Amino acid sequence: MAADSMPYGPMPFDLRTERLTLRLWEEPDAAGYRLLVGERGDAMPTLAEAREEIRGARESAPGRGIHLLTLRRHDEGTGDGDFLGYCGLVVGRSTIDEPEIAYELLQSAHGMGYATEAAIAVVAAARATGRERIWSTVRAWNAPSFRVLEKLGFRRDHSTSDDRGEIVWSVLELR
Repeated sequence: MAADSMPYGPMPFDLRTERLTLRLWEEPDAAGYRLLVGERGDAMPTLAEAREEIRGARESAPGRGIHLLTLRRHDEGTGDGDFLGYCGLVVGRSTIDEPEIAYELLQSAHGMGYATEAAIAVVAAARATGRERIWSTVRAWNAPSFRVLEKLGFRRDHSTSDDRGEIVWSVLELR
């Protein structure tokens, strides 16, 4: 479904916060993506595989009107700094009408408030699309992610499970 035929406006693919630039993935982000995958314990894609995944995601983002955006800290007067991770809206386990917020940061960026700062910007962008609610699904063991969601005003709704364990569904009413 094309973004112009959806009942929601598209999410901006370029956001700025006090400390961060959030933007649509570009091929040079492939190295940072590979690090994220490796840190989470999954098999690290080759650089060519990571670039191809980024190309595919960039091409499909306008049609969905939502996407994950890379996070970079603003550099003093020189543009964007190093890749920190991502934050954005995805269909995930939910729907295009009520997407999920997702965020993941490199371990070196944990504990600095970047996930919360980026997520606040993404929630504001989701609200501006006209959506009424967004979801989050988080593994039950992930206390840092629950702290971010709590700061954003999400409330726990229900739990499901899969072969990797319990998944907690939280919801944020946007209106």
